[in-house]
Order: sequence, then structure tokens, then C-alpha cells
Amino acid sequence: MSLTSKFLLQPLALATLVCFAGGAHATVTVYTSQAAFLAAVTAPGVDTFTGFSITGATPSPINRTAGSYGYTATASTSSFWGAGTVANPWLSTNIATDSVTFNGFTGGVSAFGGNFFGSNISGLFAAGDVVLTATDASGTVTQTITGATTSSFVGFVSDGALLSATLQSAPAAGTVLWPTADNLTLAAVAAVPEPETYALLLSGLGVLGLVARRRRQV
Repeated sequence: MSLTSKFLLQPLALATLVCFAGGAHATVTVYTSQAAFLAAVTAPGVDTFTGFSITGATPSPINRTAGSYGYTATASTSSFWGAGTVANPWLSTNIATDSVTFNGFTGGVSAFGGNFFGSNISGLFAAGDVVLTATDASGTVTQTITGATTSSFVGFVSDGALLSATLQSAPAAGTVLWPTADNLTLAAVAAVPEPETYALLLSGLGVLGLVARRRRQV
């Protein structure tokens, strides 16, 4: 076997393995059960918004942590204003029509969830609908919580990196509703290869085995 043949086989094997690494496409799964969401993720971290002011405006954006993960929250046009109580503060906006974008995730975040609902001008719970979106490399998915309560849960789990999530209210005509979040949860997810990637991996290992066998015969 010539040296040229040996050097051609090695890049071929490596290219096959690179295809295995890049062959999977990210997708987002939506969970409305907190228990199911937590069962699908690893090492979740929760931000309960302890210490968040409910008596004044908080400039946007803010940088916060949920366990070992970091994130940035941004009100679309104005500032934040805490809702709830001092003992149990919630994240809300100063302007009802503002949306809240969560991004800048650190620590390998691929899952985002929490309790999402509406509040009124006094920072107390108010019934109504809220809309959440999540974006990863595959695109954006949307989930509407109809008649959201303080225990309404939505979670997004991507099999790749989660890029952002957005919360906004969807009040009925003639009403005002502030988008509100509590118990924000970030987590990682163990990557599960798609079926075709197993075939690519086996093919790559086969080529590597061929290279090794031919080397022994030289």
C-alpha cells in the first residue's frame, strides 16, 4: 500500500466523523407539565427573583443567574417593575405592552421554562393569556397559555443550544395585562444522536478500522 493511499484514507475517515457531529438538526420540544420538563433535563437551576424590587423601576436589561446558569432579560421599550410580594417577587414590565426577551445564556443552556402569567397595574395576579416563544438553530416555536394562572408552566427543550425566549401578554380587547414570570428555570440536556448519525458513526468507525488493518499489513 502506498503512502499516498494511507494519507487519503485518514482524511476520509475524519470527514465521516465530522459529518456525524454536524448531521443533527436542532429541534424544540414544548412542555406544559413541569414534572415532564424536569424529567427531560439535567442540572436545572431556578431563579425565584429573590430580592427583585416590587416598589420601583429596575433598568433594563438585567443580568441574573438561575443556579449555575447566567442569562440576560430585556424589556422591549422601557424598564422592569416587580410584581407579587416582597416574600415572593415576580418579574414584570413597567409598560404592559412590552415583551421580555431572555437570552445571553451561559453554562450550556438548552432548556428554558417557568411559570408565566399576567398581572395588573398593582402588581397582583390578573387573569389573561400570555404568549411565549423560543428560538434555537432550527427556528422559533410559539406557545400560548390561555387563561394563565400563577402555576401555569411552559418549558422549551432544544436538542441544541437555546438562543432566546420571549414572553408577552395577549390581553382581551379593552383590557390591560402585564407579562409576568416566576421560577425561571434553565437547564442542560444530554444530546441524543438522531438515527442517521448512528449510521454515520458506524461508517466512520469502519473506515478507521480499515485504515488500522491495512497499516498492520504493510
